[in-house]
Amino acid sequence: MKISEKVQSAINNQLSNELYSSYLYLSMSAHFESANFKGFAKWMRNQAQEELMHAMKLYDYLVRRSGRVQLKAIEAPKNSWASPVQVFEEAYEHEMKVSQMINDLVQLALTEKDYATENALQWFVNEQVEEEDTANDIVSKLRLIGDDKSNLLLLDRELGMRSSAE
Repeated sequence: MKISEKVQSAINNQLSNELYSSYLYLSMSAHFESANFKGFAKWMRNQAQEELMHAMKLYDYLVRRSGRVQLKAIEAPKNSWASPVQVFEEAYEHEMKVSQMINDLVQLALTEKDYATENALQWFVNEQVEEEDTANDIVSKLRLIGDDKSNLLLLDRELGMRSSAE
């Protein structure tokens, strides 16, 4: 069964949202590079790659369902933050927003009785639980650290050990 225009349009919008997420995390990475936080920069760069992978999952899904991929303009992200905690707070807020977008997509799929799409989106639902948890954990650690530069550098080193495509 071919995907409906309504669901196809919504998935194309989410594909753009995922590409924006990748762009946002890449901007956060560049910010950390300029502040000489190499570990935070690496973590964000890996996150940008992961978001690109999410976009490609949606792309591939549309193709498999004989849908049409329609790429849209991607808004320029913010490129400067006051502190590491502010960057990760915004990342956490962004992940909560993405979770709501995914939930809205699931609801649309159910309303349209597109059970194949609803099933495919469950991967994203589960992924968002992990994304929110990870970002919130880092925010909690950064808030605990406060202005302690030694511990900030230790966390920078810890996050820099993240391997790509996690």
